[in-house]
Amino acid sequence: MDSAFERIYKVVEKIPRGKVCTYGQVARMAGSPRWARVVGYALHANPRPGVIPCHRVVNRLGELAPAFAFGGENRQRELLTAEGVTFLPDGRVDMKACFWQGDPLLLDIR
Repeated sequence: MDSAFERIYKVVEKIPRGKVCTYGQVARMAGSPRWARVVGYALHANPRPGVIPCHRVVNRLGELAPAFAFGGENRQRELLTAEGVTFLPDGRVDMKACFWQGDPLLLDIR
């Protein structure tokens, strides 16, 4: 059986370029809807930053991580912009355009 972090990483690896997902949605797809904070911890400890695209995870309002572990909030925005993610005038991700609902087959990947 995979650890909690491994299950989270499997979900995050599936988020397509140009899309974002919320901490809560990743938690649900990893099998435990109350794990939103655990998702944050897992992404902060990302063992493969070039492979596990933690920059594609934002909060439910589309806000970026103020302490993005791999270069700060500006770096997260740069990475998302390079993938075609659009932002609202207030700096939040345009969730209507860029939110990834996820693959129903990923729900409860245990």
